[in-house]
Amino acid sequence: MKRLLAALTLATLVNPVLATDAEVPYPTGYRDWHHVKSMVIDQGHPLYEAFGGIHHLYANKQAMEGYRSGKFPDGAVIVFDLLDAKRADNAVTEGARKVVGVMHKDAKQFSATGGWGFEGFGSGDSANRVVRAKATTACFACHTPQKDHDYVFSRLRD
Repeated sequence: MKRLLAALTLATLVNPVLATDAEVPYPTGYRDWHHVKSMVIDQGHPLYEAFGGIHHLYANKQAMEGYRSGKFPDGAVIVFDLLDAKRADNAVTEGARKVVGVMHKDAKQFSATGGWGFEGFGSGDSANRVVRAKATTACFACHTPQKDHDYVFSRLRD
């Protein structure tokens, strides 16, 4: 978590060009939304230091429209729920929540970042913004290669 915070802070200081003053709201009730998929980023993966753990992805109704069509409408929200991965007795279970990452589509508010606002809420605490609106370039820069899928990495499972 400390490395994630450091990386996001550094990105804010180094490249604030695409920054916006708009804030991404906390996604209240996201665990009742559609579960898109789960995955584990384990040691050896290039993103392990920042994003290692168990990931659950959730999508609201508008985001589900986007997953199906390939173009996400305004109001689409995708949540990346990152939890520590605990290993014991040949099983991997969920540990403490590390961050609730949010992509919020609003083409007008977030026009400089493909229409998406990005935020991370440390430990899932709605008051603990770890990305901050001015750090969207850190997230957007990573998502840019996914431009043909409206900047979204995840896909629906069959």
